[in-house]
This record gives sequence, C-alpha cells and structure tokens, in this order.
Amino acid sequence: MNQDDTAAGPAAPTDGADPDKQKKQDESAEQEQQRQKAWDARRSLIDHGPAFVMPLARTGVERDLFGITGGTVKGDVNYHFGARPERSEHLSGEIRREQIEELSYVFHACPSFDEALARLRTDRVVILAGGRDTGRRSAALMLLTRLRAERVRNLDPPASLAALLEQLADGAGYVLLNLATSRSRPLREPHLLGLRERLEHTGGYLVITVEPSAALEDVPFVRWEPPAAEDMLRSHVVRHTGEAAWAELCGRTPITEFLARQQQPDGIEEFARLIVAFHRDEIDEEKLAAHGEQAATTQVSRWLGDDNRPTPLHEKAFLIALAVFDRAPYAVTAELADLLYIRLQRTSNPHKPAEIPVFGGSREERLRLAHARGYIDTEATGWGPLVGQYFAAFRDERMAQLLLKDVWNLHPSARPALVEWIQELADDGRPLVRTRAASATALLATADLSSAMALLIEPWADEEEFNSWLTAANALTMAQLLDVPAVFRILHDWCTGDYDGFEGRRWTAVRAYGLLGPVHYEHALNALLEAIRGQRRQQDLEGDEDEAEAYAEFVKEEAIQFADALELLLLAVRRPVLRALAEHLTGDRAVREYALLAFLQACEQSDEHNDRPLVLDWYAQAAAAIDDTDAQHLISFWQEALADRARTTKALRILRGWVRAADRDPESEAALTSLLPALVTTPANHSRVSHLLRTVRDADKSGSPAAERLLARISAP
Repeated sequence: MNQDDTAAGPAAPTDGADPDKQKKQDESAEQEQQRQKAWDARRSLIDHGPAFVMPLARTGVERDLFGITGGTVKGDVNYHFGARPERSEHLSGEIRREQIEELSYVFHACPSFDEALARLRTDRVVILAGGRDTGRRSAALMLLTRLRAERVRNLDPPASLAALLEQLADGAGYVLLNLATSRSRPLREPHLLGLRERLEHTGGYLVITVEPSAALEDVPFVRWEPPAAEDMLRSHVVRHTGEAAWAELCGRTPITEFLARQQQPDGIEEFARLIVAFHRDEIDEEKLAAHGEQAATTQVSRWLGDDNRPTPLHEKAFLIALAVFDRAPYAVTAELADLLYIRLQRTSNPHKPAEIPVFGGSREERLRLAHARGYIDTEATGWGPLVGQYFAAFRDERMAQLLLKDVWNLHPSARPALVEWIQELADDGRPLVRTRAASATALLATADLSSAMALLIEPWADEEEFNSWLTAANALTMAQLLDVPAVFRILHDWCTGDYDGFEGRRWTAVRAYGLLGPVHYEHALNALLEAIRGQRRQQDLEGDEDEAEAYAEFVKEEAIQFADALELLLLAVRRPVLRALAEHLTGDRAVREYALLAFLQACEQSDEHNDRPLVLDWYAQAAAAIDDTDAQHLISFWQEALADRARTTKALRILRGWVRAADRDPESEAALTSLLPALVTTPANHSRVSHLLRTVRDADKSGSPAAERLLARISAP
C-alpha cells in the first residue's frame, strides 16, 4: 500500500466536540488501520508459523507468481542473491576425497538424479530445487563424482554474480548450496550462460541447490526428488550385510513400519545402523522397533515423568517451549521457557519462588538433552530478514506434537499454567510469538478440541481486541490444517449464525475462511457467499437515531470483514476466485458490493520486496497469456469500480499510486500501457483517467514522466 494511502491515526478531539462521537471516530480510525493489515497478517502467519502451515504458501499466489512448469521457473524473484549455508558445518573449501568415496558406497540414484546428470554433462551447470534434509547435497557431490571431477569444492555464498564467477577458477567440480537472489538482482538465463562459458573455459562443473519455493526467472532446473526411502535404506544396509541378508530383513515389522512413515535421509542412515546391529545380534527386535514413534513417545514420557532420573522442572519448561517454538530462534525459546517455568513452579510449590539460572548450562548441552539441534538460519522480521540467527529444532519432527499432547492429556495439573502462558504469548508484541501461541493451541486442539476451544479459542474470539480475534482465527486455521474434526462446522456456525453480542466470533470465522482459501477455497468461498447473502438488510429503528447509527456502523464493519476475507482469497488463490466473483458483478447486488471492495483492497497490496502492485503484476501476466480471460475479468472489475459512484474516488486513488509506481518501475508502466486503454472505453472513464494523468504529482510537486507517456497513449486516435 502506498504510504499516502495509509489511514491516519485517531484524530485529536477539538474544543466542544462530543466525547462519545470523538471516541467512535477514534475507534473507527483504529479499526481501519487494523483492517489494512489483513494481507500482512497472512504473510506473518506463513513466515512465523510451524512447518505444517506451508500448504498456505505452496498454493495460491505462490503457484501463480512462482509456479513451476516444464522444468522452468516462471515469475517474480523474491529472494536475495547470496546464499546461506545449507548446514553451518558445510564451509567453503575442498571436500575430502574419503568423504565422497564413503558416500558413493551408499548413494542410490533416482530419475531426478539421472536428469540432473544429463543436464550437467551437457550444460556444465545444473540447478537442483529441493527441500532441506532431502539429500540434495549428497546428490550434488555424486553428480560431480560421476563426471569424474578431479576435485570437489564447496563455494562461499556469493555477494554478486561477479564474485561467483571469480570462484570458478579451475577445472574442479563446484557445489553452491542454497542459492538465493533478489528481485533487484535476479538470476536469469544470461547469468547461466555466463557461468557455462566460464566452466567450459576452465573445464569445471557446477551444481547449485535451491529451496523448492525459490523463484528463478526463466531458468531451467531439476526438481530434486530423493530416491525411495526403501532404496536408500537398502543401500546403507547391504553395504554391511549383503543382499541375501537384506532379503530376510526387509520384511520385518519394525522395518516396514519405519518405511511407512515419511523419512529423511539422515534418519534413514541412523535406522540402517540399528538394522545392521540387529542383524549382528547386538540388539533385539524390540529395540529396533523402539526407534520409531514408540521411541519418541517413550522419550516424551521420560522427560515429563517423575521416574528415577527426573528432568528438572526448569528443563521441562524448556522442552514444552521448544515444542511451541520448534524451528524458531533459540534465544526466544529460552526466554519464554523461563516465563513458563515461573508459572509451573507456582503450581508445583506456590510458597517457593522460582529460581532461574541467569547464566546456566551451555546452549549445546541443553539442546543435546532435548534431542534437538542448533543451526544458523535467517529470521523473518518486519524490517527484512536477519541473517545468521541461531535456531533450535527437535531432531525428530514428531516430538513437538507428541510432547504437547502428553502435557495436555496426561498431566492436567499443568494445564492452568500452560493456558496462562499461551495467553501471555498471544499478547506479546512479536509476531512470531503471537503466531506460535495460535499454533500451540491448534496442536492442543488435536488432543482435546473441547478444552482448547473453551480455555483459549472462544475467550480470544469473545474479547474486544483485534489481535485476540486474529489469534483465534489463526488457531482455527491451523487446527483445520491439522485435520481436527469439527473445525469447519465451528467456522460455518460462527460465520453464518446469529451472534449478536459476539461479533468477534463472526470476524474470527470470516478471517479463518480467508486464510484457508489456498487449501479449501471452494468451501471457504461458498461459506462466505452464504453468509453475505444471509445478512440482515433492513432493521426497524425508527425514532432511535443512536441505535440506527450504531447499526449502520455495524453493517459497515461487517462489510469490511467479508471484503478482507474475499481479498485474501482473491490474492492467494487468484484465478478460480476471480472468475467466481466476476460472475456476481451483475445481477447479485449483495455480493457485488463486497467483490468490488475486496478487489480494490487487493489492488492496494504490493510485493513486499519490490513494492510492485500485486494485481498490476497479475494483469501483466494474464494479458500475456494465450487465454486472456483473467485479464478481461480484471478489466471488468476496474471498469465497474470506476463507474461505481461509491468506489470511484478510491479506484482513482489506487490508479494514481500505480502511475507513481510506473515512474520507478518500467514493468509497471508497460502493464499500465496495456491496461489503461482498456479502461477508458466510455467517455466518463476516459475523462476520469485523463484528468488523473494530467494531475499526478510527486511529493515535491514535480510531474510524472510515466503519466505523460500514458496520457499520450490513451489520447492517441
């Protein structure tokens, strides 16, 4: 959103003003500011939520802007050039030959490996797009080994493309882990051509790994899909036991159960060592079986129980906090664990004050006892990414949910302290902390929905604070992602039911539907449209001016709530929602009003990295597509908004902001060059847009070069 479009803060009361009226104006201004954060709140949920929120990011806008088709990544680039290491121990320098030879004994090829090898052999550079802990580094080393690279080197994260070229000095094989770029300096096809030319000159090869969500611009890549878990496990075991032994071992129940769960290469290697030990009669089958979920469950019980070697209460608080803040900065986890410890100590011994060791044991030792790992990563903040933060995560990804379930169900005496602590997290000023309060509640809902609703979600929804409603909405959204039964029924009842006096419940449900759009857009859209059509349109309030005014304000705020949700659906899901809403522009007055408001709100949102308007970028892509139906729908929405008496002013203000963006961004100007002629097909719209272009001024009152060119474009015969 443009800075000059941001709602002003509450106005100072003037002399003689009605205090009640002034209060309403202040509250209205505050609500306006809060409403404008809907899209940012979605981004915050994705940035700060645990791993299970990623379905909200993998579909929708990321699918359209950064979608992957035919082995080529299309769309905008939204990360910065310069990599962070895939693992902190993988520093630059030559990789020992012994390490590579050891890996070659157990590495198992797969179709994506064969595809990457063929491309590397031809192009001398290949990009592997795959998740962390999927073995992509091992694949990179084996690719270079298959091409008989004399030496293999890890590369330093490059500060620029020129710096990367300088590192390709000889005929070695090179590995660059987790490359990242930015919109201002994207990696394009010409960059790869430059790398290929240098590698051909030196006789070297280069393998680059990137995240699955990484966005490259028209750059070919190979999506890394690791071999089947059974193939990897077999390779590790056969090296020590032989093929005949594996044929007998692979049918054992602990092994089949292990393979039935999603496994990472590191976990497969660890389990293979146990299988070899079992084959050599060093352990029994019971111990082999305990490696799976039973091992995790047993470990949680040992942590939380009071057996012969009890875990100190201070460390139990840390374990619970780590379950809530898994894969989050360690310092935040440790800080908030101490707050939980104080509450648990108060329950355990109310007469003894909690003693917190300010300079206690080492961080590494604490993580070791928690079966967790520490690693360097990048933290998302409102001021951009903070590089080099120390994170902590359980080594077994199941541990967080198991631990919270055990605390909630098997140790009910801890519930009051845990509930108070989560409520305290929800009031924290940090988005990460508030988001994790909601995710913890969602995990507790998988164990006991009724208690989670009664103790946390419903109280949040029934408060009068926007942030409390948002926390409730986030909690229900994540509970649905975890497939908690009855969540959709709760949302439907809250969204469509008559909740006089409980407006927060309707707001919570409406926002949750908006957030769930990328994974349940049809269900969400149908529920929202049902609720919109079921709204009360009239009320007999004759003779009661105050009540009539209050009701009018209520209707206005409710309209904003629904428009916010439709805006989230529109931006996150795009095509199907756009086409569904376009059908209601004529003949469905109730939905039309919300659809237009949602569309204009969506038009105010900009890319967080380059400030380019998202809908303008969407139009540029749609207009260039073979099927330009989306472009025609976007044009129709603009024409309706410009012609709607209640929306004209806002629509022109947004267009003014887009023209200002065009002065800074040639691609935005190119999109407007196509869009504006399509909007001025009526004399009224031509007059409005022409006047706008003639009067665009910057803060220093200077004219707009882009506006002059665009005016010439729509004025041409």
